[in-house]
Amino acid sequence: MTVITNEQWMDRIERELKDNILRFWMKHAPDGNGGFHGYVSRTLEVKADADRSLVLNTRILWTFASAYRIFKDESYLRMAEQAYRYICGHFTDHEHGGLYWSVTASGEPSSAKKQVYGQAFAIYAFSEYYRATGNDAALKLATELFHVLEKHSYDPVNQGYLEALARDWTETNENSLSSKDLNTKKSMNTHLHVLEAYTNLYRVWKPQELHAKLRELIEVTMSRIVDGETAHFKLFFDLEWNSQSDHISYGHDIEGSWLLHEAAEVLGDPELLARVKAVALQMAEATLLEGVDEDGGLFNEAGPEGLLDTDKDWWPQAEAVVGFYNAYQLSGEKRYKDAACAAWRFIEEHMVDREYGEWFWSVTKEGKPSDNPEKISAWKCPYHNGRACFEMLERLRQHAETTQI
Repeated sequence: MTVITNEQWMDRIERELKDNILRFWMKHAPDGNGGFHGYVSRTLEVKADADRSLVLNTRILWTFASAYRIFKDESYLRMAEQAYRYICGHFTDHEHGGLYWSVTASGEPSSAKKQVYGQAFAIYAFSEYYRATGNDAALKLATELFHVLEKHSYDPVNQGYLEALARDWTETNENSLSSKDLNTKKSMNTHLHVLEAYTNLYRVWKPQELHAKLRELIEVTMSRIVDGETAHFKLFFDLEWNSQSDHISYGHDIEGSWLLHEAAEVLGDPELLARVKAVALQMAEATLLEGVDEDGGLFNEAGPEGLLDTDKDWWPQAEAVVGFYNAYQLSGEKRYKDAACAAWRFIEEHMVDREYGEWFWSVTKEGKPSDNPEKISAWKCPYHNGRACFEMLERLRQHAETTQI
């Protein structure tokens, strides 16, 4: 273990961000026709006919808008502009409003349902593009989507947001995000990312309606989604918030701990922020005690019988760095900082693909690449690892001190 300064850690993070993550996506994601490949394997084999997901494209937009806002590199702006044009040109439902869940390689709708998770990521991305460029049309799209979600997805009886609706915003029984998710009317994951989207939108657009909705969403997250006894997220719900699963997702827990605190911080209510701080620290503590392996890596999931998956996916590792460092900033307790450093060390040693670039989807408990072949796909995007680097660069600038990596 090497003792380094925060400036040295920042240098390592910035090199990983610019020379590996962002460079990989600029080189391998564009399809040459104004869009982005829907699938590229770990060994860089392109599946030309793969569908393009709303999640992938909005996350590319968010990542490169953020990169341009922070670094003012024109190459990042060009990537963001390409993503913005492609989303507006191919995902927009001009008849019913909102955005399609996926399109074909030629840009035609392949899944036209309105997955609220996807609409939230569009709000997140459009508002970030506005932050980076001042593009008024992007802000207008974000605010229109906010109103669409409130009109069609909000549950006025029980609060919270429906998981999905049909193309015309009528009820659907096809709710699940993926084959791994339960087909329920509400989920933690969708609410977490509506929270994230509304937080980013509130940075640049502050009507009373959004203030009230963001505050309500923070309260709902604490009262309905966080388990008050275990400090873990409950994952799936019926309309009345009855839990439908006893699984634990450590990556979502540590991600949610800092996103929840960020939301309250942006909202600016001191009383609410104090309550959120306590919950965020409880969530970080539960994850630290139960979910971290001896090598610093974060396990994926557990249930009442123990670990359900001993692999370590790429995105929980990224969220662990930020989430544990956020807990350190909130508490001053060095063990959280140590956990953040250990997570980063695990990333450098095991997650980064030194041969083909970017990060592996996952590694085994022994730290070897798993058999998942995805490098670019509907869910393998530059958002978690890119955002972890953005967040850590900003946070480390605030603390000039030594660190052990």
